Amino acid sequence: MERTPVITIARQYGSGGREIGIRLSEILGIPLYDRELITAAAEAGNLHPEVAARVDEKAANSLLYTLAMGSNIFSVGHTAGVTLPINDKLFILQSDYIREVARKGSCIIVGRSADHVLRENPNRFSVFLYAPLPARRARVMERHPELSEGGALDLINKTDKRRASYYNFYTGGRWGKYDNYHMALDTGALGIAGTAEILANAVRRFAKGE
Repeated sequence: MERTPVITIARQYGSGGREIGIRLSEILGIPLYDRELITAAAEAGNLHPEVAARVDEKAANSLLYTLAMGSNIFSVGHTAGVTLPINDKLFILQSDYIREVARKGSCIIVGRSADHVLRENPNRFSVFLYAPLPARRARVMERHPELSEGGALDLINKTDKRRASYYNFYTGGRWGKYDNYHMALDTGALGIAGTAEILANAVRRFAKGE
């Protein structure tokens, strides 16, 4: 049975997830959604873009996360008498937008717990990208030349902790757990281009139901 793949990419910081997503988008000729999700969600919820960007992929300190698990009938406007934290609003709005773009056809979605948001979508193909710490440190220092080795490691640890907290908080699952994903790839061993090519081949097979 032919599928219309929607690829979700979860990634360790410094593993090259965005770069690989861009290459995969070029190979397959399908759109990529990453930071665009922040803009779209902010517009839909009348949130200031800079405020939305500051809380992107950060868990709220809220007891309402069970309401934000992706119910199709739940939206910000349905919480009469309740003011949701901005993090929860953004998660809900991004989740709605992720479902919307997934309904339109093949695409690539980076981060934002998209594997969980689309967990009931039969076209979902989820991947987790990781790499050894030295490879990630080198990539982060190339991206941020002002950082020392210690500073780069600190940024990696803080970002991964934030991403894990966000995923675990809003999904009730565990970020990086192998059975959340169809594939897990070491980008340090495969490189950006190699990882993108392997993913493209896997997605093509998935599309054909092989």
